[in-house]
Amino acid sequence: MRRATTASADPGLAELAPDQRLRRLELTVTRRLNGLLHGQYRGLLPGPGSEPSGSREYRPGEDEVRRMDWAVTARTAVPHVRQVDADRELTTWLLVDGSASMEFGTAELDKRELAVAAVAAVGFLTAGVGNRLGAQVLRADGVRRFPARSGRTHLLALLRALLAAPRATAPTDRPWRGPTARPPDLADGLDALHRIANRRGLVVVVSDFLDGLPDDPGQAAPWERTMRRLAVRHQVLAIEVTDPRELELPDVGLITLVDPETGRHREVCTSDRGLRERYAQAAAAQREQVHQALRRSGATHLALRTDGDWSADIVRHVHTQRRLAAAPVGQPRGGAA
Repeated sequence: MRRATTASADPGLAELAPDQRLRRLELTVTRRLNGLLHGQYRGLLPGPGSEPSGSREYRPGEDEVRRMDWAVTARTAVPHVRQVDADRELTTWLLVDGSASMEFGTAELDKRELAVAAVAAVGFLTAGVGNRLGAQVLRADGVRRFPARSGRTHLLALLRALLAAPRATAPTDRPWRGPTARPPDLADGLDALHRIANRRGLVVVVSDFLDGLPDDPGQAAPWERTMRRLAVRHQVLAIEVTDPRELELPDVGLITLVDPETGRHREVCTSDRGLRERYAQAAAAQREQVHQALRRSGATHLALRTDGDWSADIVRHVHTQRRLAAAPVGQPRGGAA
């Protein structure tokens, strides 16, 4: 299907060379997001400390009873409370979906380019002294790993590698051979991330989350269990990337649809109004299925579209999460955004 031209937050980005796109992304992100957060907390939201660092004597009127260290109190016969180190150093792990379905796009940005923009935003939001950023990128030829390091140079090198990565091709062109060989999927990437993300921190998954999505909405997606395990220890942000043509079909006559994951072709006549309505209903049900799976996993959900203002969407999301974090204890905070 031919790519259509629609409004975009960053016109002309797709036509630029990788280094030029990187500079444009940096300008867009720093202009829209600079000063919003400074990466001084473990996660995109401020929060209390969590790492134990000893005990001290209880101060009446200042300390909460629930922080009492009963073991030290019993040993010394003097009331003590537990102390924790403030979460000032953030370790962020990114899992970026680079599968064939992420190559699709009908706006100025395709889904992969929007994923890179999301990675840039997360990188600049969490940048700070001592903060580290690591990534795993799912590709047709395996998983490319970027160790967790700090510094602007590391972030820019990661973004440059994502922009310059070769495009995923048709299944027949992939190097995987044999009945059991297959490219790594989202569940594989999450499993690998769970093994290396030992320190409590932030996990960001950037994908369309279509990988292995079951036809039965009542069944769990294969990646849901591991994401739930990650959410027990880490703050998990799921960034869902979609394109408008994945949600509805335009009336453009006869077109050929291609499944980028399997290479299957099908010709459809989009002049059929009933077909367009059924497609939109099925697409809406599929996105709701993804939304419910992410909610069950305990992840915060941020949806971005290739035809939308992605930087403004991220700003709104962060403001919402900060407002929820500042809500008084006992006030409902809602689920995934």
